Amino acid sequence: MQRVRVSSQQAPVQKLGNSQMTLSPKFRLAAAQSTLLDPALEFELSTRGEQLIPGLPDDVALQCLLRVPVDKHAACKAVCKRWYSLFGSKEQFFTRRKELGFRDPWLFVFAYHKCTGKIEWKVLDLTHFSWHTIPAMPCKDKVCPQGFRCVSIPHEGVLFVCGGVVSDVDCPLNLVLKYDVRKNRWTTMTKMITPRSFFGSGVIDGMVYVAGGSSTDLFELNSAEVLDPKKGMWKPVANMGMNMASYDTAVLNGKLLVTEGWFWPFYVAPRGQIYDPITDNWENMAAGLREGWTGSSVVIYGHLFVVTEHERTKLKVYDMETDSWDVVEGPVLPEQICKPFSVNCWESKVYVVGRNLHVAVGHILRMYPSNPSGKKCRFSVQWQMVDAPQTLFDLTPSSAQVLFA
Repeated sequence: MQRVRVSSQQAPVQKLGNSQMTLSPKFRLAAAQSTLLDPALEFELSTRGEQLIPGLPDDVALQCLLRVPVDKHAACKAVCKRWYSLFGSKEQFFTRRKELGFRDPWLFVFAYHKCTGKIEWKVLDLTHFSWHTIPAMPCKDKVCPQGFRCVSIPHEGVLFVCGGVVSDVDCPLNLVLKYDVRKNRWTTMTKMITPRSFFGSGVIDGMVYVAGGSSTDLFELNSAEVLDPKKGMWKPVANMGMNMASYDTAVLNGKLLVTEGWFWPFYVAPRGQIYDPITDNWENMAAGLREGWTGSSVVIYGHLFVVTEHERTKLKVYDMETDSWDVVEGPVLPEQICKPFSVNCWESKVYVVGRNLHVAVGHILRMYPSNPSGKKCRFSVQWQMVDAPQTLFDLTPSSAQVLFA
């Protein structure tokens, strides 16, 4: 297991940007003024011969400067007027990165303070392994962090926070918030048709699906709906066929898999449903799939993996042909990752965020049989630890989303 020490107590978490919004109990945002500088000023500076980096053409210099980590931006702004123009506006900086095709993965962690329950978003730059903050999410007091559901569209650099519950009155919410990396800003979206908490959610072909969950007085729901982010409108889809709150959700082969999850003690087997958006139909989940789904899931190489919570935190993978689960070869989850943890992935890497925001990066390797007609392919994992700074030690993760910035 490889260990990476990325920060210490003397290395504070840097701010990604300053919030330009006013929060209210009604989840309304004040209009945010643009932070972009006058383009005419940038043009004037360039025509006067002020190079971004002396001795380099501006296009080459820009390629270099757009790779500077966010925690260095404050110092970079003091170099010259042109650097101030580039680094002084997060919206301009990330717009230029997007225009030039930069796509570095960042891990956005929805976390809360263990004692106060206060919600914060922390961001781990997966290229430089440094932590940052983003503007506060507009949210009422006394909400249950675990009741929200977060989903993302990674390459568009946006994430959505839906639903939730006011914990002191068990009142579910139909709140929908959108965060845009490029603008570094939260906006409110059209509310869900049905207030819900602890529900299933996922993104299929750019559409955000939510299903089931808990309603007022914790009654379980069977309704489902879908959001078109471009149109900003929700519409109902077929009911699940059973009232069910969700423990975990995954998108596999273009379908939404929703599992109720195991409850201790194991009196009854968990239930599970699968939604096909093409046919707008739900079907029961196979017995082996739902009964072996004992943790948080990711989809890698077109296979469903689960970081288990009841089996020494091993990683296992689902075999669709046999409706069974196989243990992934390699060590168990590093002991620094304490429950509760949140899981996400990108390409062949799985990211597990534990209490105190320590992160384990699992490198998944697919091993093909030497004989094509022989056994099925196997998987192995090797873990790399990324320790969080002590300034984050009082935080517990509730969700983790990968976005590109």
